Amino acid sequence: MSRTARPIGIFDSGIGGLTVAAAIRRHMPGERLLYFGDTEHFPYGEKSPEAIKHYAIRITNFLIDRGCKAVVIACNTASAQATAEVELTAGDRVPVFNVVDPIAEHVANKWSGHTVGVIGTKGTIASRVYVKAISRLDRSVKVRSLATPLLAPMIEEGFYNNTISKAVIRGYLEHRNLSGMEALVLGCTHYPLIRREVEEILGSGVKVLDPPAIVARHVRGELEARGQLHQGDTPSGDDHFFLSDLSDSFAKSARRFFRRSMTVEEMRLWDQ
Repeated sequence: MSRTARPIGIFDSGIGGLTVAAAIRRHMPGERLLYFGDTEHFPYGEKSPEAIKHYAIRITNFLIDRGCKAVVIACNTASAQATAEVELTAGDRVPVFNVVDPIAEHVANKWSGHTVGVIGTKGTIASRVYVKAISRLDRSVKVRSLATPLLAPMIEEGFYNNTISKAVIRGYLEHRNLSGMEALVLGCTHYPLIRREVEEILGSGVKVLDPPAIVARHVRGELEARGQLHQGDTPSGDDHFFLSDLSDSFAKSARRFFRRSMTVEEMRLWDQ
């Protein structure tokens, strides 16, 4: 198999990374995707950094062993806690991309001198990864962050776009920690699934950023620069989705996102 025809490896703790995978499909229609959803250990936001690093290293080796030409950490918590370990594991075999750095660059370039809010899991917010990454690039950006731990489990279970979910989302968005923000980073890959609800609550005065699209454009540019982008609009094969704990809801979500031929298979890495 040629280098460009090899799949892009993507991993997350559940369905959230599908938002990134779908954006990669839109921006790189010729690419084949190999996705690993670590549903056995969802949510990562509640796990220790040591556990997340352990999971991420094992999954990275699995994706590379399956022939992936790149690894995308499609999880904010894993990006915050395990990027260095994933990069060390990958070595010079394949490039590694996380979801934090492209968004930090976008904020620094587009929102200099403004106040930007970030919502995410406890792990992501506690790590201060967005505050640090954005400040390194532009100290004039004021970052206000808030942990929103109820959102990812709610979304994973498909429990959104209803009266109760809107009340939960509104309660978080009206928190004083986010006061004065002019833009909002959805700092969990699950959160784009409730983007419309967030926009309705915030109104036109706050710009809700589109992290999956930002990440996908970054990955495309990097692969193109490396001569690894698969040209054309047709992938070289079917997408393949692995789950550490098989879930019917995940399979339904994946098919809703992609609407094309795919394989969904259980792969219990920690039993091997």
